[in-house]
Formats: sequence, C-alpha cells, structure tokens
Amino acid sequence: MDIVDLLLHPVRIRIVRAFAGGRTLTTADLGQRLPDVPKTTLYRHVGILAAAGLLEVIGEQRVHGAVERSYQLNRAGTRISPQQAAAMTIDDHRHGFTAAVAALLADFNAYLDQPNADPTTDMVGYIQVPLWLSTQELESMAEQIRAMLMSKMDNEPGERRRLYLLSPIVFPIDHEQT
Repeated sequence: MDIVDLLLHPVRIRIVRAFAGGRTLTTADLGQRLPDVPKTTLYRHVGILAAAGLLEVIGEQRVHGAVERSYQLNRAGTRISPQQAAAMTIDDHRHGFTAAVAALLADFNAYLDQPNADPTTDMVGYIQVPLWLSTQELESMAEQIRAMLMSKMDNEPGERRRLYLLSPIVFPIDHEQT
C-alpha cells in the first residue's frame, strides 16, 4: 500500500492526528480518544500504520497476560510529497478530500460531544472566504501560511497550551478564466 492510500483513510487520518504533538499512546489510549471507532477497526488500522513504519513501537509491557505496545508517530513518514501529490489522479484527490472531510467531521462531532465543549471560548472557527488571486498571489499566501504553521509545529504541550486542529482547504470555485 502506498503512502497516499495509507494516509487518505478517515480512521487512519484520525489515528495519525491523535499522535500529534509527539504523543506516545497505546491502542487502549487511542480507544479512549476515538471512542466511536470499534476496537477491532482501531487495532486493524494501527497494525497497518505500524507495518508501514508510520507508527513506531517505542515500548512494550505485559498487561493482563497480553503485550501492550506504546507507539509514536513517525512524522516524516506522514507527509505526501509534492511528487506523490502530482501523481495522484482526479479520483485519488476526490477520495482523499472525502476521507479528510469525513475525519474532520468525526473529530468535530467528538469535540462537540464532550461535556465541557465551548466553541466560543475555544475560538472554534469554520469560515470560508472566496479570494480572487493570481497564481503568484496564491503561491505567496501559501508560503506565508506554511511559514506561520512551521513556526508552531514543534510546540510542545505546556501550561495554558491546548492542542488545536487547523485544516486549511484551498481550491478554485469558478471555471478557469481565459
């Protein structure tokens, strides 16, 4: 299975996201973070990600006669390269977008289902802004956003820090102008 197929699945997207921020988790921990995913499904997808090297076993311990593994995410392995993205077909992009939106919706519903969910205090946002941009303006904006995100990606958990999910989605909404 190639990296695109590995990553563009709604359950695997959510598993990868659960490891954000350098977390170390067991499959039981994942089950607590993703309670809507059946355990058998979760174990199957963790096994797929581990076999592909995207999850690395960093520890094992015996729990009630079974071996419980602790995993960390191999962040470098979870990126789809520009070359891989360029090789994707239109249907691959359709499938990937659908998987990403399905994972996003599941995560948002899980957030809202928490007893202490407070979208106003948590500054939840889901605005859409149509922008007229040239290719050069879009490239410049993407680079600015990338630089801003990269400056925060290695933040560690800390006092007064909370893990947020930012999901920029960009695509043209009109027919190409001639």
